[in-house]
Amino acid sequence: MKNGIIKLSSLATGKSAVIIEFEKDDLHIKLMEMGCVPGETVKIEKVAPLGDPISIMVAGYNLSLRKTEADHIWVEEI
Repeated sequence: MKNGIIKLSSLATGKSAVIIEFEKDDLHIKLMEMGCVPGETVKIEKVAPLGDPISIMVAGYNLSLRKTEADHIWVEEI
């Protein structure tokens, strides 16, 4: 963790956060196309029993991400 910023995959179920940045790779373009953009609020809706996938609410709709995808998103809890 750096200055209160954590990976989205570490955020607890039911908690909300603001997207701060992405790890720079090809995946960040895909995530941005799905509405995960810096400044957007996300909420963890559900996590599957084995931790994968993670269901989030972002930009007014539900989105399921693999844990490995959520590991690329840095957020600040609100």
